[in-house]
Amino acid sequence: MRFFIQFSYFGKAYHGWQNQPNAITVQEVLEKGMSKLLNNQVMLVGAGRTDTGVHAKEMYAHFNVDDFDDIPDFVFRLNSFLPNDIAVDRIFEVNVDAHARFHAASRTYEYHIAKKKDPFSTDLAYFVKKDLDVGLMNIAANLLLGKKDFEGFSKSNTDVFTNICDLKKAQWVAKDDQLIFTISANRFLRNMVRAIVGTLINVGLGKYPPDYVNTILKSKDRTKAGVSVPAKGLYLTSIVYPNTILKNG
Repeated sequence: MRFFIQFSYFGKAYHGWQNQPNAITVQEVLEKGMSKLLNNQVMLVGAGRTDTGVHAKEMYAHFNVDDFDDIPDFVFRLNSFLPNDIAVDRIFEVNVDAHARFHAASRTYEYHIAKKKDPFSTDLAYFVKKDLDVGLMNIAANLLLGKKDFEGFSKSNTDVFTNICDLKKAQWVAKDDQLIFTISANRFLRNMVRAIVGTLINVGLGKYPPDYVNTILKSKDRTKAGVSVPAKGLYLTSIVYPNTILKNG
């Protein structure tokens, strides 16, 4: 039987989601906890990878087990066993061929920028001292929408079958003392969101005109884009799946 697990995590202590040698990851901690409670080796397949220090408000993975006697009780016991920076929201049965990564229809990230120094958001947002022109940043962000080749915003030498992503949303909103960037697409390349944010910050600072993003897209050259902003401001906030993955869905 195949199940999906929905969970969240605060990424500061982890080297991302995916298992790595000699580095603690969210996948490792979650697999160990589930395996111990089920008295059976559990292998999780995540919806994607997140980089070191990135947070997730909504993440999914799939796994196979013979059966569950009481899923709510297991979720309660698992949350009691896990560290405070990882929380499991629910576990539900899906079709045997449902895949957490390949069946995801869209993914949404947020990037948080603090507009003033705030000790309570030190690990939650990137502090930018200078004023940013949000209007120009949104003009540039709008030029990224649609199905495009994002190699110029991707980490170099990444082994992927295509650099084409279909962006559905890219927008900055001011909220209290923060700027929040929301970006949604069918898929993302490695380091893509952080490179886009770094580029849009340069637009907001007046270093690039808004249409410079088109130059980066056409060049497919990562060195032409802005620096990757710190991981601590990045959150995976939503992953959408079709109802057809559900058991009897």
